[in-house]
Amino acid sequence: MTEEISSKKLSSIVARVLDDKKAIDIAVLNVANVCVLSDYFVIASATSTTQVKGLTSSLRERIKELFGRIPNGDENDLKNRWNLLDYGDVIVHIMMDDVRESYALEKFWNHALKVSREEWEEESKEYSVYK
Repeated sequence: MTEEISSKKLSSIVARVLDDKKAIDIAVLNVANVCVLSDYFVIASATSTTQVKGLTSSLRERIKELFGRIPNGDENDLKNRWNLLDYGDVIVHIMMDDVRESYALEKFWNHALKVSREEWEEESKEYSVYK
């Protein structure tokens, strides 16, 4: 059984889980008013392909554990330089730094509203493993 949770709360928890697992430069974008695909994008960087794979796996497991949700879609390139988890209302991009810089998703979606770190941290504080 899946627990009902708002897309804002889920995106904040996703950011928190990635942060707890040492993802770099986490961005949460509210794309609800500019995109029909999703309400939020969470974008995070990793320093190695092993970390990209590990972050993806850890996030998938934690969201399933907390809310009984599994991604609607799960994509990665052959070298694990960019992994994507699609939770419907929240789409997560975990990328190597150079791939993120090359594709510049934040610049492409620059008309989306960026959720501040303080805001997603406050929204997800009870889900931190470092309470």
